[in-house]
Amino acid sequence: MKPTVAIVGRPNVGKSTLFNRIVGKRHAIVDDQPGVTRDRNVLDAEWCGRSFLLVDTGGYTKEEDAISRAVLSQAMLAIEEADAIIFVCDVRAGITDVDIEVADLLRKKVAQKKVYLAVNKVDSDVLRADAEAFRKLGLGEPYLIAGEQGLGVAELLDDIVKSFPSLPEKEQSQISVVKLAVVGRPNVGKSSFVNAVLGEERQIVTQIAGTTRDSIDSAFKRNGQDFILIDTAGLRKRAKVEEDVEFFSTTRTEKALERADVAIVIIDATQGIEKQDLRIINMALERKCGALIAINKWDLIEKDAKTAEVFREAVAAELKSLSYLPVVTVSAVTKQRVFKAIDLAKEIWEARRTRIETSLLNRMLLPEIQRSPPWSKSGKEIKVKYIAQLAVEPPLFAFYAGNAKLVPESYRKFVERLIREKFGFRGVPIEVQFRQK
Repeated sequence: MKPTVAIVGRPNVGKSTLFNRIVGKRHAIVDDQPGVTRDRNVLDAEWCGRSFLLVDTGGYTKEEDAISRAVLSQAMLAIEEADAIIFVCDVRAGITDVDIEVADLLRKKVAQKKVYLAVNKVDSDVLRADAEAFRKLGLGEPYLIAGEQGLGVAELLDDIVKSFPSLPEKEQSQISVVKLAVVGRPNVGKSSFVNAVLGEERQIVTQIAGTTRDSIDSAFKRNGQDFILIDTAGLRKRAKVEEDVEFFSTTRTEKALERADVAIVIIDATQGIEKQDLRIINMALERKCGALIAINKWDLIEKDAKTAEVFREAVAAELKSLSYLPVVTVSAVTKQRVFKAIDLAKEIWEARRTRIETSLLNRMLLPEIQRSPPWSKSGKEIKVKYIAQLAVEPPLFAFYAGNAKLVPESYRKFVERLIREKFGFRGVPIEVQFRQK
């Protein structure tokens, strides 16, 4: 198992900037507003050939509001799970009461794990002299860094990876990982769903909409299959996205969909499907992501024997041409059918990777196409000669025909329905192309 390195410290000392510097990409949201990072943010990192998990945490604070207490709980969990800890302080602010409190906490951990004191924003000789004061925290020689410019970060990482235990190199077969993005409007229960799957308070859950701002990756295994669950920020209507931080959170969610195999779109059962839900579904499908709809908070609905079927029919009516997306009712609070949603997502992932043999495609589809051939406004004959699947993830089907450019969009949709009728592809966006023979 890879070593885990956690970055901790009070808010706005540059933890996320350092996180981004180490992983080599702008993943964690960085803003001058304190407290932007709330959940634990985990990514793979590598230095000098050694791989490890890097964890960015919310700022350690003495505030007593619900979110601050939840952030503190997440930071404490990261400290407990980590093999090494980077404690970040701000040289410009000097040693604060919170720094002293964190240092006292970490000194108790030194016997079990390595703690590295990183004094950040040291980008001049004057500040280098000021940084010497941080020796008083009792955590050894401070590493003088400037995360934004990358100064001193290499020396810090050199020492961190040297502390990792040497592991024998083992040849391991590559196991495919299913990447699931949990998306939806704010406060529909995305983080609660993730926590229900993981079996721990991995993501911060409060009644305040918009608690999650970063996209958070969490790994788990079910029935021998490896999964990565990506919890994302709630997607509001574009007109309502005002704060810079919220705008970048929305962008991060869109990027999460681009790297996911399947999107689990969470809908609030107490509110029903709304236009914004449909926009989110279409956003996933436009990125060729598989998708299913999980209607959450089902425990809050008064039910009889027909309630679930009536609800699914109402959703299907809203979906119209997207009726191939599976719908499952769940409760993140009671865990009702939560794992059915995961199993459905895996089925969609498998279908997305399915390749149909050319001979079978032609045997099953050509007779149907000959019975209902394509037409054109010009009256020219369009005759499909043969069919082939050109790609998977997502599936791409090519229909080779004369006068292929004349095939109308409505016939493409007919052919797509035909493929689904014969071969399934439930929850999977498929692409149909007519190519000149």
